[in-house]
Amino acid sequence: MILPRPHADLPELGEVAQALTGLGEKLQASPADSLVDAVVRCAVDWVGGARWASVTSLQQGNFHTLGHTGAEAGAADALQYELRSGPCVDAVLDDSLLVSGDLAHDDRWPEYGPRAAREVGIASALSYRLKLIGDTDRIASLNLYSDVPDAFDEHAVWAGTMLATHAGLGISVAITHRRAANLEAALRTNREIGTAIGILMARHAVTREQAQELLRLASQDTNRKMNEIAAEVVETGQLSLPRRPPSRVP
Repeated sequence: MILPRPHADLPELGEVAQALTGLGEKLQASPADSLVDAVVRCAVDWVGGARWASVTSLQQGNFHTLGHTGAEAGAADALQYELRSGPCVDAVLDDSLLVSGDLAHDDRWPEYGPRAAREVGIASALSYRLKLIGDTDRIASLNLYSDVPDAFDEHAVWAGTMLATHAGLGISVAITHRRAANLEAALRTNREIGTAIGILMARHAVTREQAQELLRLASQDTNRKMNEIAAEVVETGQLSLPRRPPSRVP
């Protein structure tokens, strides 16, 4: 990431340290499952000139938005994903900081810039590659947008840099938390399905495969997820059999 040369008018180190502490405390106070939302809200509140903000993720070749503050930010992101071009896409792919105060006439994005200005009302953009810890298969960026030309001055760029540093760490924690929660839910679901299969095997004297087929047919017959059917079997010991049970099951 290439930062602009420090300017005499930028905050003193004491002010920067105080601001970083306050920002870190604000992000730490946010639950892990809503930390991305906290980051984009902080971006709008904390970075001068920012009207909308979003976080972009690239994983397995696919871009998507993890969170945003408004429809304009979501639309600005989506257009870049469609064109595979724009400040947030380039920030992710090139590991860079990108700023534009006149998207409609920016030669770096000859198709995206005019369309973003015309279709979404975006005049300025500022994007940072985020440093994610322990998530090698995902790349992300923090994106700030404004409908005002030349919205992001040196102060805004430095404020955004500090936010992006904290955001990268915080979002890494959020992603880890989400993965752990998903794994826990998957394990719980597998346990319930396994328990339900055992109950059906004992109750109906069927094989494991036949019991699993009963769950699948019950799920299909009632248009409910198999884990919901399994949880009901575990709780009640009963299974509402499908209208057309397989002939091989007694």
